[in-house]
Amino acid sequence: MFYPLMINIQNKLVIVVGGGKVALRKVEKVLEFQGMVRVVSPEYIDNFKDLKNRFSERLEIIDDKYKDDYIKDAFLVIGATSNKDVNENIRKYCKENSILCNIVDNIAISDFIVPSSIKRGSLVIAVSTIGKSPTLASKIKKELEKVYSHEYEEYIDLLGEARDLILKNYDDEAEKRKILKQIIDMPIQKLKRFIDDERRKGE
Repeated sequence: MFYPLMINIQNKLVIVVGGGKVALRKVEKVLEFQGMVRVVSPEYIDNFKDLKNRFSERLEIIDDKYKDDYIKDAFLVIGATSNKDVNENIRKYCKENSILCNIVDNIAISDFIVPSSIKRGSLVIAVSTIGKSPTLASKIKKELEKVYSHEYEEYIDLLGEARDLILKNYDDEAEKRKILKQIIDMPIQKLKRFIDDERRKGE
């Protein structure tokens, strides 16, 4: 049974073994969440070159076959190869050394799975069918992308600022809860005016 969890990977080393399309998607997602990535594979699709140019400080590419030494200092490991023997070696080493591991094509031997997700600044929405139907998870993700557009990046930041001001400016707990519920329904411009008013109160 998989427990839903948000984990901080910023500046932590995540190792992806594999150089194909699946590995590329995993690497892109880790980079999106500010992780440090080491990719190990004897072959790579061309897209990795562009990725390396864009994220040279956070992406290390090792052109070699898998070796245990390459993952010994990992925070997390993702096995994204089509070779079952390599995947099993990855899983075995991780288990023996207490490193959390995901084998992308075998949920049964994985310590964690990576759900489909959308990120709008501090808003992160994840969808998983626990491997039963990745197609459905992808469909739901696309539907959510339409509902929660990129304007939510600013909106979430504003809500966070408003919350901090409310907690600072009000003592009555019931009043705090009431106002926190009210701001959720405010359009962005009204929320900005509310924040300006609360800032003046704190001056």
